[in-house]
Amino acid sequence: MLNDIGQKTPKVDNIHKLIEYHALIAPELPAISCNGKLMTYKELNERSNQLAHLLIKRGVKNNTFIGIALKKSLEMIVSITAVLKAGGAFLPIDPDYPEERTYYMLNDSDTKHVITHYSLFKENLNPHIDQICLEFHQKEIISFSKENLDTNVYSNDLACLHYTSGSTGIPRGVMVSHHNLINAYHDWMAVYQLSPNDRHLQMANFTFDVFTGDFIRALCSGGKLVLCPKRTLLNPKKLYELLVEEKINCAEFVPTILRRLLSYAHSNQLSLGFMRLLICGSDNWSMHEYRETQKLCGKHTRVINSYGLTETTIDSTYFESSLTAPEQFNLDQTVPIGIPFPHTEIFLLDENLQPVINGGAGEIYIGGPSLAKGYLNNRLLTSEKFIEHPVFKKRLYKTGDIGLFAPDGNLNFLGRIDNQIKIRGIRIELSDIENALNRHPSIAENLVSVSLDENKEKILVAYVVLNEEFKLDAPTLRKFLQSKLPQHMIPSNFIKLEAIPITSSGKLNRKLLTA
Repeated sequence: MLNDIGQKTPKVDNIHKLIEYHALIAPELPAISCNGKLMTYKELNERSNQLAHLLIKRGVKNNTFIGIALKKSLEMIVSITAVLKAGGAFLPIDPDYPEERTYYMLNDSDTKHVITHYSLFKENLNPHIDQICLEFHQKEIISFSKENLDTNVYSNDLACLHYTSGSTGIPRGVMVSHHNLINAYHDWMAVYQLSPNDRHLQMANFTFDVFTGDFIRALCSGGKLVLCPKRTLLNPKKLYELLVEEKINCAEFVPTILRRLLSYAHSNQLSLGFMRLLICGSDNWSMHEYRETQKLCGKHTRVINSYGLTETTIDSTYFESSLTAPEQFNLDQTVPIGIPFPHTEIFLLDENLQPVINGGAGEIYIGGPSLAKGYLNNRLLTSEKFIEHPVFKKRLYKTGDIGLFAPDGNLNFLGRIDNQIKIRGIRIELSDIENALNRHPSIAENLVSVSLDENKEKILVAYVVLNEEFKLDAPTLRKFLQSKLPQHMIPSNFIKLEAIPITSSGKLNRKLLTA
């Protein structure tokens, strides 16, 4: 495949080799931008080489987990690249996560090294952690060679470890290899036609797998990655101004952020026609919103709905419809999740792992080289979710999502077989929150559900039954949960009940719950 410079992208087994390739052929092209600061591919490559040397000196080897606890910055991208060059796998850590959550991830992964700033990482989490504080070790870091390292990093080696919400209340670490990421990159390249001329806006939280997708799409294709501060992301006016200022032409949104941006652009008679590729994923949105997005963008913008999971390396399917195509969709329906990426296979199976017949609905199973290696330290769950199909003789991931193929070949998402949900693009197991609530001595029973706020956005609502001898208010309960769960898992509303409603058969009756 030829890029815009006219040279063929090399065949490589790991991610950082593609970054080294672009640093070689176009060293002065901008690689990263953040808060007005800019770094070229040459600078990114050289600085990550120096940090990688330090990591190796500290004992980092292939498949070693390295925590990265940094705010969005140029240093964050340098650190990710350095970990990959040293042969390690990066573990994203949000500095704002509660200590209990961070402590669990570090101990479960047996992480011995964390790249951070002194003010961001809490030393009492684990006294045996080797803290590589960038400001304190700067002199040592710049003393190392800027040349590429001669390390043997193989395609099957781990590249990153992403923790997701778990149904038992315990986060589970998904192990993703270089092979998984390289395959995802080639699929994105084939479908999205990425090039060094593209300028990608990075919006997702560092711990979210979409962040890794933005990193791969931009830097492996020689494009520019623009890191979007959280305060800008939540302000549609500032977000639009950043898109224009940085000449962004590729970006992946979650529906919540896209709705705010579209409302602002529509109200101010602004266009998104400068976008070449606008992706929206990680949650449901309607065909009406899809068509309105197309109208604000124009005929030259590709508007894509993406679908995937951390366990299948971010994206598995995509949907795209021409602005001028005959209207074949009900505008009130959810946007289809589309067709598989080139190296992905989709199966709809029944409870006996047999293909559904007569175009019926079934559970979505995903196959292909993007399937992650499994869950860290959890062979039982890995064997339950990553199955070897007895007839197809393929390794498939059991998603828990229900799908239905439309006559045109597009896959429609119908819901879940369990109570897992997505809010603002982040996957949440409701039982994870319920288990945390059960640890409060005042709570006898609880149930967490999803409702809609006045803006029709999803919010979490907790229904609680208190022990008779206790009194409890919402602020106290919210503070309790903040010590145990990330902010995105804290319910917006707490509602006291005399009892959790059940059906005549003894099952939870969610229909009786009112927000």
